[in-house]
Amino acid sequence: MRLMPRSLLGQLALLVLTAFLAAQVISVWLFADERGAAIRAAQRFETIERASAVAGALDTAPTTSRDSILAAVNSRLVRFSVGDAPLVAVGDMDLTPFEDVDDIRATEITISPHDGQPVEPPQAFAWMHDRMRAAGVAPVEFRISLPLADGDWLNVSARFQRPDLQAPPALLGATLLSLALLMAALWYGLGRITRPLRQLASAADGFDIDAPAPDMPRQGPREVRALSDALGQMHARLTGMVGERTRMLAALGHDLRSPITALRIRAEMVEDDETRERMVATLAEMQEMVDSTLAYARGVSTDQPMEQTDLGALVRDLAAELSETGPQIKVTPSGPIDAALRLAAIRRALRNLMENAQRYGHAVHVSVQRIGNRAELVIEDNGPGIPAGDLERVFDPFTRLETSRSRDTGGIGLGLPIARAILRAHGGDVILSNRAEGGLQATVSLPLEQDQRPNLPR
Repeated sequence: MRLMPRSLLGQLALLVLTAFLAAQVISVWLFADERGAAIRAAQRFETIERASAVAGALDTAPTTSRDSILAAVNSRLVRFSVGDAPLVAVGDMDLTPFEDVDDIRATEITISPHDGQPVEPPQAFAWMHDRMRAAGVAPVEFRISLPLADGDWLNVSARFQRPDLQAPPALLGATLLSLALLMAALWYGLGRITRPLRQLASAADGFDIDAPAPDMPRQGPREVRALSDALGQMHARLTGMVGERTRMLAALGHDLRSPITALRIRAEMVEDDETRERMVATLAEMQEMVDSTLAYARGVSTDQPMEQTDLGALVRDLAAELSETGPQIKVTPSGPIDAALRLAAIRRALRNLMENAQRYGHAVHVSVQRIGNRAELVIEDNGPGIPAGDLERVFDPFTRLETSRSRDTGGIGLGLPIARAILRAHGGDVILSNRAEGGLQATVSLPLEQDQRPNLPR
C-alpha cells in the first residue's frame, strides 16, 4: 500500500482554495456590476441636473452672454451647445425623476473605447452590449436635449468611461481573513483524517505472513477505524490460509509416501523385467512429484528461522557443488554480502535456478553484487533461451516447455515456481529475460535489511 503522489490533504486543500477563489471572483464581479450600474446612474443624474441648471442660466442671461456661459461649463467629457434643433430627436430613456423639466429628451449611444466615435455593435453581440451598458461597463455617450425659452435647444453630450475597479480595504481584508481561517480549519480537520491514513498505510506495508499484525491506528474517523479492523482481519485470514495450505500439503505428502513405498516393494517382486522397470520408474516419478510439491509448500512456509548468511559465499559453495556433477559454473568474485535468510530455503531456490541453467545452457556464469539495500544475483547461460511469451508462464506450477515425457530432461515443472515462491517469501523475486547474444538470464533480487517484507505468492 502506498500513499498517492500528492497527499490527500494537499489535494483537498487545493480544491477548497480553488473553490474559495472562484467564489471570491464571482463576488467581486457582482460587486463591480452593481457598483458600475450605481456610478453610471449617478453620472446620468448629475449630468441632467447640470444641464437643467445651465438651461436656467441661459434663459435668464442676455443672448450675448450665451457663448461665455457655454465656454465656462464645457469640459473634456461634457460638451454644451445651443442650436435651433434638438440633438436627441426622440428620447428613449426613463426620466421620471425629472418630470418637472419640460420636454427633456435623453438617450445613450455606444462609442468606441479607442477613438470615442459612435459605433454599432454586431447584431450577434447586441445582448452582451446591452448587459454591459446596464452594468456601466461599456463606454457610452449620454445625450440630452432641453428646450430654451426663446425656442432654441440646449444640447449636451457627456461621455461616460468604464469606472475603475477598486477593492475597498475592508473587503480585501475580510477576504484574506476568511481565507486564512478557512485554510486553518481545513488543515486541522483534514490532518485528523490523513494522519491515521498515513499510519494505516505504514502498518499495512509492514504486513508479514509469519509475524503478528502490526498495531493499527485506532484514532481518527470511524471509517479509518473500520478500515484498520478490516486490514487486521485480512492479515489473519491470509496467515491462516498460507499456514493451512502448507499443513495440508505436508500431510498429503506424508500420507502418500507410505503407499508409494509399499507399491515399490511389490513392484520389485514382479518377475517380468520390462513390467517391473516401468512400474518402478512410474513410482519414482510419483515420489519425485510428492517431494517437489512438499518443497514448493515449504518454499512459502515461514516456519524456518532467519540466519545471517554471506550470500556470496553461499553462491560459491553451490557452484562448486553443482560443477562436480554437471557443466562448470563460473562465479564472479564478490565481497561479503550479508543478509538474513532462511538458509535451507534460499539454498533450494538458488540450486533450482543454477541447475536449470546447467540443464539447458551448459556454460553458466553467476555474479553477485550489492545495489543499495538489496543484493542482485545474475545467472546467465548460453542455451536456447525461452520464447518471450513464456518468460512468465514457466513460473506457473507444473508448466514444462520441454515436450518430452522424460523426467531427466524436463522435470515435473516445479523447479522455477519453487524458486520464485521462496524468493518472494523473503521479500525478493526472480525475473527471466533472453540475452541479446543468446541464452537465458535469471536476475534474482533479495533485500539485505532485517525487516524483510515478503511478497505473497500469486
